[in-house]
Amino acid sequence: MKIELIPAIDIIDGQCVRLTKGDYDQKTVYRDAPAEVAREFEAIGFRRLHVVDLDGAKSKHIVNSGVLSSITAETALTVDFGGGIKTNEDIETAFAAGAAMVTVGSVAVTQPELFMGWLDKYGADRMILGADVRQGMISINGWKEDSSEGLLPFLKKYVDAGVKNVLCTEISKDGTLAGPAIDLYKQVMDTYPELHLIASGGVSSNADIEALDAAGIPAVVFGKAIYEGRIDLKRLLNKEIEEI
Repeated sequence: MKIELIPAIDIIDGQCVRLTKGDYDQKTVYRDAPAEVAREFEAIGFRRLHVVDLDGAKSKHIVNSGVLSSITAETALTVDFGGGIKTNEDIETAFAAGAAMVTVGSVAVTQPELFMGWLDKYGADRMILGADVRQGMISINGWKEDSSEGLLPFLKKYVDAGVKNVLCTEISKDGTLAGPAIDLYKQVMDTYPELHLIASGGVSSNADIEALDAAGIPAVVFGKAIYEGRIDLKRLLNKEIEEI
């Protein structure tokens, strides 16, 4: 299997949670200690982690930088962090707290010049363009608002500017365990084969991950399927592990 495997930790009130379709009223709390979950992910063989500050996404500024600091201090995981990164202070806070990369979506829609400045300052290897999609259009601010930007034109603007990493979430799939939007991701890869595309949303099983791998998708983020025991981690990571 070639696909990069990236477990997710979404944070509200310092707890490890998952939402359904980005709806804050459809929240499930799985664990109280995100740093402990991160340590367990590392112990079983994961090397990368996607952390989302859902409080930050809703509040439009970083809220859970302390949780990020705990995760990066207590593990050697390569952590990418998103949610609430709206200003120079926010992005500096994320990097100071140990993020190796940041995921930025809303600013790329609402303040493209600011995003371009960050891309130039920090480099394409440290920036992940967040492309959260609902009915083919980009959504922003914790998926609370829809923009007038279509997915492929939105990506073209930034691929032309040097973006290498894109996290694409099909919002209608996220947290549903209904299977990933493989056709959408294939469309992106067919158009921009040079991208390191990270698929997000809907993963429910090993078979879903294997299907993304077979489709040539470079990376996948998944969370709920792990927390609900739907992923056979032993088979996925091809090693003996303890249950998380």
